[in-house]
Amino acid sequence: MNLMQNLLYDSLIRTSHVEGAVLIKIKEGLVCASPPRFHVRRQTQAIIDAFKNASTVRKEGLNFREKNYKCVRTDKNAIYAKCGLVLVKTKFHILMATYREGMFPSVCVEAAENLGEPYLRRNNQ
Repeated sequence: MNLMQNLLYDSLIRTSHVEGAVLIKIKEGLVCASPPRFHVRRQTQAIIDAFKNASTVRKEGLNFREKNYKCVRTDKNAIYAKCGLVLVKTKFHILMATYREGMFPSVCVEAAENLGEPYLRRNNQ
């Protein structure tokens, strides 16, 4: 694993309330880190566009892996969707964390925001 994959694992997956996570470079639309078997390559542009179309996402939800997730919060830095998705935007990256039934959404949100804020945003990533 590379440094960013280790960071995702240690900061998110180890909480036991994050099922999967991915770090996407906004400019290139490329995945720069994700755990094994968590693939979103086909949906990276839709994830990036969610922040460009926040009002539409708020009204219509966010489609990911053939499921529509109802958004409960959208702003310039974060999108939270019921039953499974948390997106955190920094200057150069979007961090996506997912959770499933039986996991605590609040722990997933807190872990994603804590990784996004102190590490990625403060280090201009």
